[in-house]
Amino acid sequence: MQEERRLAVLRAIVEDYVATHEPVGSKALVERHNLGVSPATIRNDMAALEDEGYIAQPHTSAGRVPTDLGYRLFVDRLSEVKPLSPPERRAIEHFLDEAVDLDDVMARTVRILAQVTQQVALVQYPSLARSSIKHVELVPMSSTRIMLIVITDTARVEQRLIECAGPVPESLVADLRSRLGVALVGKGLAEAAEAISGLEEAYPAEDRPVLRAVLATLLETLAERTDERIVLGGTAHLARYGQAFPLAIQPVLEALEEQVVLMRLLGEATIQSGVTVRIGHENPIEGLEATSVVTARYARGEQAVASLGVVGPTHMDYPGTMAAVHAVARYVSRILDEQ
Repeated sequence: MQEERRLAVLRAIVEDYVATHEPVGSKALVERHNLGVSPATIRNDMAALEDEGYIAQPHTSAGRVPTDLGYRLFVDRLSEVKPLSPPERRAIEHFLDEAVDLDDVMARTVRILAQVTQQVALVQYPSLARSSIKHVELVPMSSTRIMLIVITDTARVEQRLIECAGPVPESLVADLRSRLGVALVGKGLAEAAEAISGLEEAYPAEDRPVLRAVLATLLETLAERTDERIVLGGTAHLARYGQAFPLAIQPVLEALEEQVVLMRLLGEATIQSGVTVRIGHENPIEGLEATSVVTARYARGEQAVASLGVVGPTHMDYPGTMAAVHAVARYVSRILDEQ
């Protein structure tokens, strides 16, 4: 009973501090929350929470603020991620449904996530390593140029222009297109090299230079780490928090400019189900010690392909932010399933 009451006091402190950005005192708790106990009991509970490291007093005679440990307990004790309101869900769904291709999906996703959460939004492009080939196209651009187009089941489209040493008959392009389709469609990218390993033997010597150029470009395209592309949006929201960060905002902005940092932020989420929340010093990245990172993976079918999330101050609205990240990830998954 005592533990439940102290958790209720902590929850009230977190909610008030998130709403006001001001230290919370026992008087404010009595006035704003129906905790069902006397002011003296609330003061005792606050003293116990402070001793246990869940809240702290920023300076003498001030109220209390949650610590990273306090936010962690608050998040861990959330019974479930609260659903978005019907208007919020409809707005997200309508906005994403208007996307015309994968680039547009990614751009719209980062915009809507930043707008709904009022935080910095991050969206990782679908990983090629977790994709399979849906279509391979060869398009003659001139007598010596061929456009290679590879489309994956995660809606990734990769295009490369191949320069050939001499004129290439359209009949050869058509035959090669057909053979590549049979060999590769439905295969994972890691299987591609083996799937086309014996293809050269099917062609006469005079056609093999073109074949080698096409296959080399294809394998090079599939091997590139283009899945490390991340879209970032909403950094202007950091300015709203002013002195909310114990450190200057500059280290946060510098960290967010590094692609390697962003990949670390999102990488772990792809292998974890549900919504992941890392609070304050739980983030191992220099410059982000005063932030919280909320992430979720999105999938095609049962296969997780990448992650998205938000970065903001530790005093963010965790229930609302977690709900938004969860909902947007679900809608992106649905869009990929429809590709």
